[in-house]
Amino acid sequence: QVQLVESGGGLVQPGGSLRLSCAASGFTLDYFKIGWFRQAPGKEREGVSCISGDDGSTYYVDSVKGRFTISRDSAKNTVYLQMNSLKPEDTAVYYCAAAGVCELRHPFVFASWGPGTQVTVSS
Repeated sequence: QVQLVESGGGLVQPGGSLRLSCAASGFTLDYFKIGWFRQAPGKEREGVSCISGDDGSTYYVDSVKGRFTISRDSAKNTVYLQMNSLKPEDTAVYYCAAAGVCELRHPFVFASWGPGTQVTVSS
């Protein structure tokens, strides 16, 4: 069964850090692009970052460049999203999903969505 499961969310103060994990089962991440998306209440799902399983190429939306870092651990079949200098506007449910291309503007090309993990940035 193909499955992605996110973890690592929580409550953090502005300026703090969190590391999200996206663990895969039923398939090998190295053969896919893995994207991180987020959705805040009342807003559309937004692409945040993506990593290519074959060559490790990474992509970021402008609002997180310099603050977020995506990485992968092939041995653990897991993709991570390190989030630093968090802001209240980063508050959202974060999801990971798999695709054949890193097209963050089009979430519909991604599949095998995980259930999401809540990130809340608040003092």
